[in-house]
Amino acid sequence: MRRMIVTAAAVLLCASVISAGQVKKYGKPLTLKDITKVSDILAKPEAFNGKRVKVQGPIVDVCSMKGCWIAIGSDKEFESIRFKVDEGVIVFPMDSKGLTATVEGVLSVTVMSVADQIAAGNEMAMEMGMGMGKEMGKEMGKEMGKEMGKEKKPFDPKSIKGPKTVIMIKGEAAEVF
Repeated sequence: MRRMIVTAAAVLLCASVISAGQVKKYGKPLTLKDITKVSDILAKPEAFNGKRVKVQGPIVDVCSMKGCWIAIGSDKEFESIRFKVDEGVIVFPMDSKGLTATVEGVLSVTVMSVADQIAAGNEMAMEMGMGMGKEMGKEMGKEMGKEMGKEKKPFDPKSIKGPKTVIMIKGEAAEVF
């Protein structure tokens, strides 16, 4: 019996060591020592604009098209920040959602005009339709959304009500575990 307990303890110890080594590294190595809370950034984004930050939290969303961004959950409920990387430089797999990430990059605060938001929405509709034209793009986007279990509505330019402040981290380094 004692031998079984010792063996079980050894197996558990090995499993914890192996799982601790399961950190996936993306991009450059992390360099900053201190972690900044997402809630602190969102409370005063201008104080961090243009500065290098390191944040940590659960991955609450992943770009489903190209894996070019992840949303990091805050220490406060219903808050998150987008960590955006250059397409193809880092690709986050869809199964990253639910894992924890430590990320580093330069914080960007920009204000998108109504025209910029409409242009971005139309571009997204076109991309989802794979260049098949705006109307077909909207329909294809709806179909893709249904297939993925998410009912996506086509982009409606009338839904844009005014300028929008966009806060995100231009990503350079990430560790996912």
